[in-house]
Amino acid sequence: MHSTDIPLAERLRPKTLEDFVGQQSLVGTGGPLRLAMKAGSLPSLIFWGPPGVGKTTLAQILADELDRPFFTLSAISSGVKDVRQVIEQASKPNLLSKSGKPILFIDEIHRFSKSQQDSLLGAVERGVITLIGATTENPSFEVIPALLSRSQVYVLEAFGKEELETLLTRAFEKDEWLQEQQVEVKEKTALFRLSGGDGRKMLNTLELVVTSLEEGDKVITDDKVTAVVKSKMARYDKTGEQHYDIISAFIKSVRGSDPNAAVYWLARMIEGGEDPLFIARRIVILASEDIGNANPTALVIAMNCYQAVHAIGYPECRIVLSQATIYLASSAKSNASYAAIGDAISKVRETGDLSVPLHIRNAPTSLMKELGYGRDYEYAHSHKGNFVDQEFLPEEISGTTFYDPGMNPRENEMRKFLSHRWKGKYGY
Repeated sequence: MHSTDIPLAERLRPKTLEDFVGQQSLVGTGGPLRLAMKAGSLPSLIFWGPPGVGKTTLAQILADELDRPFFTLSAISSGVKDVRQVIEQASKPNLLSKSGKPILFIDEIHRFSKSQQDSLLGAVERGVITLIGATTENPSFEVIPALLSRSQVYVLEAFGKEELETLLTRAFEKDEWLQEQQVEVKEKTALFRLSGGDGRKMLNTLELVVTSLEEGDKVITDDKVTAVVKSKMARYDKTGEQHYDIISAFIKSVRGSDPNAAVYWLARMIEGGEDPLFIARRIVILASEDIGNANPTALVIAMNCYQAVHAIGYPECRIVLSQATIYLASSAKSNASYAAIGDAISKVRETGDLSVPLHIRNAPTSLMKELGYGRDYEYAHSHKGNFVDQEFLPEEISGTTFYDPGMNPRENEMRKFLSHRWKGKYGY
C-alpha cells in the first residue's frame, strides 16, 4: 500500500502524549490527564469537543501509555449486541489481570440511544471497563445521567492558529510523501480559515491541494486552496468535514429571514444523513436566540418540532423540520433576550456575588425575620395594576439595563409597558 492510500492526517496521528498537539490544560504539566497517567489510574471519561481536535487520538494514547487493552466502537454503526460482545471480551480474566482494566472507546457516543447507553452502565459500575466516550454534542443532554455521573467530562477546544501552525510544520518535517512533492506553502490563511479549527480537516485539505497542483507547480497560495475546496464541496460529508459549515449556513439563513435558503441547507443535511435531532435542537436554539420575544410562538413551534422529530424520525420528520424552519425564517427577529443574558452574565463576572437586597430575601426562620429578611417587601398583587415600584437589583448595580427590547411590534409593546411601569429608570 502506498503511503498516500492513507490520509495525511492519519499518517501523522500522534502516538505519544509528547507528540500530542493542543489541549494543554488537560495534558500539559499539571493537567488532569497527565496526572492521572502518572498515577496509573484513569476514571471513565467523556471528551466533548468539535471534530478534529484529538478526541480519538487522546483515547488511544492513554490506552497505549497505560498499557491497557483498547476496544473501540462507533455509535453510528454499533448496537447493544456489539456493546455486550465487547464487554464480554473485556471481562476475560487474561485481560483484567494486566496493568489495568480495558478501555472501551465509543466515538460519537451522543448517537447511542438510552438503551444502548444503559447497556454500558453495568460494566462501568462493576469496573469491568474504563469508558471513554467522544461527542461533539453537549453531554448534559446526550448522555444518560447515570453514565454521566460516573464519568469525568473534559472539554477539548478547537485548534487555534498556533496549533494549526504546529501541525503544518510537523507535516512537512515528518511525512515522506509530502517532502517528496517539494511544495512550498506561500500563504496559510485559507488553510487555517477553512479548517474551522479542525486539525484533521486542515491536513487533509493540504493533501488534497498538493495532489491538485498542476505539473511543475510547487507553490500553495490562498487562492489555490480556496478554488480546490470549493470544487469539492458539492456533497455533505456525514463524517464531519462539512458538518459545521452546513449547519452554520442553515442557522444564518434562518436568522437572515430567507426561508428558501434555509430549506435548501436543511435538504443538504437531510440528504447527507444528518441526525434529525441535531437539526431540531438547533431550531430550538434559533427560536430563542434570534426570534425571542419578537414572536414567542416560535419557541412553542420549535419545541413541538423537536418532540415530533423524536417521536417519528426519518423520513416523515423531514416535513416537520421543513415546517418549523420556514416558520422561523419567516418570523420577525430579535436577539434581545440573547443579548440580555450575555450582558447579565458579564456583569455577574465583573461584580462578583453582590448581596441580595434584604427586602426580597427569603425568610423561612424567625432569626432571618429578626435580621430583616423580607422586611418592607411589597407584594405586587396587593397594589393597583399588580405593580409597585421597588428595588430588585443589588444597590451597586441599581438601574442597570440588561434587556433592551427589539424594534418589532411585539417588543415595542413590551417597551411601552416597561416604560409605563418604571418611568425611565431603565432607559425605556
